Amino acid sequence: MILPGEATLGVLGGGQLGRMFLASAHALGYRTVVLDPDPASPAGLIAHEHVQADYLDEAALDLLAARCAAVTTEFENVPAAALDRLAARIPVAPAGSAVAICQDRAREKAHFEASGVACAPHAVIETEADLAAVADTLLPGILKTARMGYDGKGQKRVTTREELAAAWTQLGRVACVLEALLPLALECSVIVARNAAGEVVQFPVQQNLHRDGILAVTEVPAPGLSAAQQAEAAAAAARIAASMNYVGVLCVEFFLLADGRLVVNEMAPRPHNSGHYTLDACDVSQFELQVRAMTGLPLRTPRLHSPAVMLNLLGDLWFDAAGRERSPDWAAVLALPGTHLHLYGKTSARPGRKMGHLNITAATGDEAQAIARRAAQILGLPAEW
Repeated sequence: MILPGEATLGVLGGGQLGRMFLASAHALGYRTVVLDPDPASPAGLIAHEHVQADYLDEAALDLLAARCAAVTTEFENVPAAALDRLAARIPVAPAGSAVAICQDRAREKAHFEASGVACAPHAVIETEADLAAVADTLLPGILKTARMGYDGKGQKRVTTREELAAAWTQLGRVACVLEALLPLALECSVIVARNAAGEVVQFPVQQNLHRDGILAVTEVPAPGLSAAQQAEAAAAAARIAASMNYVGVLCVEFFLLADGRLVVNEMAPRPHNSGHYTLDACDVSQFELQVRAMTGLPLRTPRLHSPAVMLNLLGDLWFDAAGRERSPDWAAVLALPGTHLHLYGKTSARPGRKMGHLNITAATGDEAQAIARRAAQILGLPAEW
């Protein structure tokens, strides 16, 4: 057990997830070190020490290992080799082996199937022969690059074999996964925290809405899922984590189909946007559980003390219809009851860039939704979901 007030924790990656992890680590009395190549990274700006270097810089990794009692990561595309190098000297959570599965959609799908959790019908395409062998039942579908895709990037919707071939070429003829399009009712996610002893705790199931492939709204409790469906998603997420011997915080995303079935979509080996509401609606946040899991501190089941809605705030809000920069009307938003603004300390806004999020807590889910819609109208966001 790595006790508070006596140790330094490290994080690979200096984005907003790292920044919120550091805030939880600092509250518990840990010192922190961030490794990130960006001199103005949001997490690097508040860390006790910022090692500005590439993630595969061996000298920088050795320095991180010398400074820290344990290390985590804040995004899934940190090279697994960097985690493996650190793990030779200090505890690393999650392990490089788990991150490597999450970095590759083909391996991820195989892991879901090996865990006994249903996912969308799919095919892996790496060669012309694979392309020719695609079953007709997978069209229409979505072609996704096996690696480095997120927030809707590296994806193309296809309806015919000709479109499929053209899309594979446009994506660079790299390894891809073709997933059959399914009739969706909604999307949801489960955030799991698991420690080295195999103890698991979970947050309530979160109902999510994406726009243009980017998470826009999260609601908790999830209004569109039955208690049985929520229990099924929670059990599946725990099974997926256990089968990787996972240590840390893991988010597993699901589709609820029109016929009521749940299928797993993807997972992220880190805290997740859909868990940001936990900062204000729960008695322990996903970031504190990340600290607890990696240090061996006791895990305890989080308590949702307030229904909540989370609105993702993208850089588009910092520009008017003519493209001129502006400042969102934070005063009007923060005058609404139960609003909690979290900005990430990024130095410049651009369309599609995650700049912050707004949590709305209330006594009931309906009240939280109503206030969230008023906030969305003030900000110029779609107010219906």
